[in-house]
Amino acid sequence: MTTDSKNPRNPTKWKQPTNEDSPLLPSRTDQDDEPAAGEFNGASFTGAVFNLSTTIIGAGIMALPATMKVLGLGVGIGMIVFVAVLTEASVEMLLRFSRVGKAATFGGVMGDAFGKAGKVVFQLCILVNNLGTLIIYMIIIGDVLSGTSSTGVHHAGVLEGWFGEHWWNGRTFVLLVATIFVFAPLASLKRIDSLRYTSALAVALAIVFLVITAGIVVTKLFYGGISMPRLLPNVSDIASVWNLFTVVPVLVTAFICHFNVHTIDSELEDTSLIQPIVQTSLALCSTVYILTSFFGFLLFGDSTLDDVLANFDTNLGIPYSFLLNDVVRISYALHLMLVFPVIFHPLRLNLDDLLFPSSRPLVSDNCRFTLSTIGLISLVFLGANFIPSIWDVFQFSGATATVCIGFIFPAAIALRDKHGIATTKDKILSVFMIGLAVFANLMAIYSNATALFKEKV
Repeated sequence: MTTDSKNPRNPTKWKQPTNEDSPLLPSRTDQDDEPAAGEFNGASFTGAVFNLSTTIIGAGIMALPATMKVLGLGVGIGMIVFVAVLTEASVEMLLRFSRVGKAATFGGVMGDAFGKAGKVVFQLCILVNNLGTLIIYMIIIGDVLSGTSSTGVHHAGVLEGWFGEHWWNGRTFVLLVATIFVFAPLASLKRIDSLRYTSALAVALAIVFLVITAGIVVTKLFYGGISMPRLLPNVSDIASVWNLFTVVPVLVTAFICHFNVHTIDSELEDTSLIQPIVQTSLALCSTVYILTSFFGFLLFGDSTLDDVLANFDTNLGIPYSFLLNDVVRISYALHLMLVFPVIFHPLRLNLDDLLFPSSRPLVSDNCRFTLSTIGLISLVFLGANFIPSIWDVFQFSGATATVCIGFIFPAAIALRDKHGIATTKDKILSVFMIGLAVFANLMAIYSNATALFKEKV
């Protein structure tokens, strides 16, 4: 490997890693002195912000108004800011220890700190987290287009509202068509930076959803149809206290982006920009989350469903209500379709590295690439058709794999401190993150298990 003086800022640009989180196509070969025509010369700051923001803003945004129903608006917004700050701190530690250990991926730094076992545990967590997230995306898209009855009351989908009930707008067939014509082609792209334009469009669609929701709330305020929202949680007994912890997996899932940070970093023209990119993305996403939670809970109050999009199927009491309902739901369904490949990218790479650690890079084996893509998309499709509610998936993946990826693993790497660079602040913060994550998620698992048991009884 050569160190070209033409770009001293980015020593990783000339030879990209080919492991679990790396871009599949190398930016440059060792023998090249000048970039070939049409060759990839590094991702831009803006493109990286869009890709990382798209990783963050996904299905979590649809469940955040329901967390306001549990926590109250004041406490809920405070928790969004708190988790965003913790996320920024965990990503900063992760990148710092990656640089020192010369690890180009999250799995690499886990392997550097804890050996092969640490890397395998991380890869398993990625499989659980990303599969769960993609299943949530597909469930929401099914809810939007074909409707849902997960709460016992049927909420009609957009296609059902337009054309009535038919076999071709049923949930299974609609998701099958979306999988074949949208998810599969986008998931077949081999470099995450190739998704920068679809990521920009995805962020724009999320903002469209937010602007329309805010407009509906302002209009209803003018007509006097909005009541004062609850600012604090409604705590009446011990069961209601345990119930507060059920929002933790949702909040953690809403900000998870760690598995794509190294991939985006490795494709940057200047890797010193990665920390400002993370901060910009978190600030943008936190603003969108706070405003969405505020307007969504203000609009529906204690009637807010686990997937707030399902609330947009009734007369909102304003002009053009049903048209606005459809625009809101379709815009966010399209957003999730465009986010899908950004989450799918590291899922496929980690699965391949877990199953075939000694094989040649995935890009050079079209058969393996195709089979892994088809197998994973099929698994997501089946999960979306058999799991009724996004809240169920959030509670399972968010309380286990997601919290490990977002907080426990980065903190454990800092505490392990194989290269002796951890400060006292790093160690105190790491102990705090691990303790808080373990306690809060154990309480969430207990509360959800208790509620599920009572429901079955």
